Formats: sequence, C-alpha cells, structure tokens
Amino acid sequence: MENHQFVLVLDFGGQYNQLIARRVREHHVYCEVKPYKTSIDEIRAMNPIGIIFTGGPNSVYDEKSPKCDPSLFELGIPVLGICYGCQLMAHTLGGEVTAAQEDTAREYGKTETFYNTSCKLFKGLQEHGISWMSHGDYMAKVPEGFSLVAHTEMCPTAAIADEARGFYGVQYHPEVNHTENGSLMLKNFLYEVCGAKGDWTMEDYKNNSIRTIREKVGDGKVLLALSGGVDSSVAAALLAEAVGNQLTCVFVDHGLMRKDEGDEVEAAFTKWDINFIRVDAEARFLGKLAGVSDPETKRKIIGEEFIRVFEEEGKKIGKVDYLVQGTIYPDVIESGTGDAAVIKSHHNVGGLPDFVDFKEIIEPLRLLFKDEVRQLGRELDLPEYLVMRQPFPGPGLAIRVIGDITKEKLDILREADFIFRDEIAKAGLEYSMNQYFAVLTNMRSVGVMGDGRTYDYTLALRSVTTTDFMTADWARIPYEVLDRISVRIVNEVAHINRIVYDITSKPPATIEWE
Repeated sequence: MENHQFVLVLDFGGQYNQLIARRVREHHVYCEVKPYKTSIDEIRAMNPIGIIFTGGPNSVYDEKSPKCDPSLFELGIPVLGICYGCQLMAHTLGGEVTAAQEDTAREYGKTETFYNTSCKLFKGLQEHGISWMSHGDYMAKVPEGFSLVAHTEMCPTAAIADEARGFYGVQYHPEVNHTENGSLMLKNFLYEVCGAKGDWTMEDYKNNSIRTIREKVGDGKVLLALSGGVDSSVAAALLAEAVGNQLTCVFVDHGLMRKDEGDEVEAAFTKWDINFIRVDAEARFLGKLAGVSDPETKRKIIGEEFIRVFEEEGKKIGKVDYLVQGTIYPDVIESGTGDAAVIKSHHNVGGLPDFVDFKEIIEPLRLLFKDEVRQLGRELDLPEYLVMRQPFPGPGLAIRVIGDITKEKLDILREADFIFRDEIAKAGLEYSMNQYFAVLTNMRSVGVMGDGRTYDYTLALRSVTTTDFMTADWARIPYEVLDRISVRIVNEVAHINRIVYDITSKPPATIEWE
C-alpha cells in the first residue's frame, strides 16, 4: 500500500495463505497475497521489504507443480519459505527434495522441534518447542550456503538459513496457533531480517481511506445497501465520515432480525449527517413467506423481495454515481481473479438490481481481513454491539424458525434468542465462542407447567467454536449457565416448554439448521 512498507506473500496453493497475511499484519506490517505466477517486473515494482512463500499440496520435484521465477532470488530481497515454500527454495537453489521414506522425515501434527537460537529467525525463543508439521516430502540436501538451524527427531532439516542473503526456510507452519512462538518467528523475520518499522496501523488506514474516497467521489452521490452486519456497517461509517450527506444508506428492515437490532443499527448512524432510509417491510416479507416451509424457497423469496424493495427505493433516489459494497480481503483472495472480474462476481453474488445506474463500485474494505474490519469500526467509533456482531444469515430468523413462518413464531424466537445471548454475556462467555443462537423447531411436545398439561414448542440452542466456519465444534457451555438459560426461557417466553442443546460438530451438521 502507498506510503507503507510492504511484504509480499506468494501463494502456492496453501490452505493457510490468508492466515500468513493476517499474522504479518498483526505485527503492523502491510502485506498482500499474490499468485505465484506474479512476474518479476511486478514484484520489483511492488518494492517489498520481504517475500514469504506459502505452503502447498504439491511436490516441488513434479514438473507440473507451481514454481517461481528463479531470478526472484537475485533481487536482494529476504525470502521466508514455509513448508512447500521452503522445499521450493531448496529445490530452486540447488538442493534436493525427495519423497520421505517410511518412518523417516514424514511428519504430521504437533512435533517437538529444536532451534538454533543464534539464528535471527529464532531470536529470543527457547531452544525447543512444539511446531505444526504437515509434510510427506523431505529436503535430502540443502543448497550451498545454507545451514541447518532447526531439527526434530525424524527430520534434520526442519529449518534452513542462508543468513548472508536473508533466505530462510521452515518445514513447519509458524502461522498456525499449534506452533509455539510461531508468531514471534514471523516477527523476527519481519523486524530482524527485513528491517520492518511497523508502520501499518488502522488509524492510518482510516485516514488514508477517507482522503482517497473524498478525492474519488468529489461532489458525487453514493448509495449503500446496509444490512446491519459488520462489513456493511463499517463501510457505511467510513463513507459517512468521508462524504457525509452525499451518502444514502438504504436499510431494509424485513422483520426477520433479532430483538431491537433494527433500532440499534439506525441509532448507530445518527451521529453522521447522512441520508438514512429505513424501510419497514415486515408485513411485505411475511406476506410473501406465508405458508412456506422449505428453507431454500424461503431464501429465494427473501433474496428476490430484498432486490424489489431496494429497487423501489433506488428509483426514488434517482441517479447515483457510486455504489458501495462491503467486500473484504478474503473474498478477493478466494476469487483468484483480476479486479474487473471480482467486481462483476460480487455484483452478481450480492444480487444487486441491474437498474441501479452507477459509474463505479467502491469497495473500501477490500484490503482488510474481518478482524481488521472490526478494528476499523472501533476507529470510527461504531458501537461495540455492531463491531462485534456475530455472523448473521441474510435471511435472518426466517431460517431459524423451522417450518412455516408467522409473526408469532418470530416474536417467540426473538425473546428466547435475546435471553440466550443475555445470559452468555452475563457469564462472560460471549468471546469464548464464535457463533451462538436459538432455533425455534417445528416440534411440539407435552410438558407440565404448574398443575397443567402443555403442548408447546421445543427450542434448540446452538453454539460453536471455529476459526474458519468451514469446520466447527460445539461449545462446552457450563451446565450452570445452560440451566439459567433454560429456566429463564421457559418462565419468560410463552409457548416454549422444552430446551435442547445441539452438541453436533460441523461436519456432519452445518452451523445453521436450515
């Protein structure tokens, strides 16, 4: 990024490529992930202070495996190779990489590793610790000029270094939490080897973004579809700070949000002089959803109706110059395409109506990870309840009411879900789990309340811990907390007489029920 030191992460297909970038940025050094095919001329123009090679699933000795231009090692730029990246460096510079023999040098999972602490990469570390290994190939010979600086019981080449040229390779993954002091190793590479100054801060990003947006927009009109989620809320706050009343935010309240959420979103933006349009569309959405129980049909109806409502409001506004989207950096990385294709893809995925007449899309968060978006939200003084808002599905509570949807069911769920979240917060557990919510099932069962028989709904509670939302484990909420939640819901919410807790991981289950 302009005016910042820059580290380039070259992606060779590793599953942790985003995580490497996040770890670098956590040390206040700006970096971006680029494909391994990035040309030498492009790399030179980027002027990075260091380059990191990611891992990957291939074997470097396979002719079809991804490679880098060998002249990259002649640029005078420090390089850190991780796993496949380490083997690629060794292979390219004259070493030898072979398939590991059975019971020799093939390692997976947590592995005790011994470090040469005189090496810059391991400055300040203990001489041994746990590293996370995942490799079936082996560096049988290291290139000339390299020394062995870490080993395990099975692998003598756990890390290599040519400190004169600033080339380092580690066979393990320092970016994952399973590697003890892995973050410190990356910090040492950045500061001890690359000479990083730590000039990447969210305050600086905010100020630069505001200035850039103002220059781009000029006196133009800007339109943003505000969902109330973290990304759209932070994007709206940034644009509000930059262009004020030139911004129009359209917040479609479909009546499928959690308790008080619509009011909270609206209240958060009263501090700015913007055009905030809140469309009360509850009756309209519930009318379309009446009698519908299939989850995919629900999603389709909600998506289409959102477009229609947004379309109607857009026609009232007239021509706008810029359309804002809350695209974040993982979306960009995962797309793997150029900017034009990314914009088209997001346009389609977002379901924005074709009628909107705009000359350019602004994506002010496209260089940020989710945790950085939250940091930016705090810099913009957004309330914490928005900054730390959990992932919430686009169809909202419609897919947390199993079966057909009525206002009565939604109100029951809203109250029960609020109690669940309230008790989790009171117990100080809200940051120990990544997503938690209530589901109103369509199952009724017999109960006893007072001296009378009841026949009411079963409510399911769901809470998970996860790092990527691709896999998840159920959260171990203390029994006494679950007890308080159950007692409150049954006593305070009508038509619920049974509480169950979902203890299924993902897979085989999904996080949401529908």
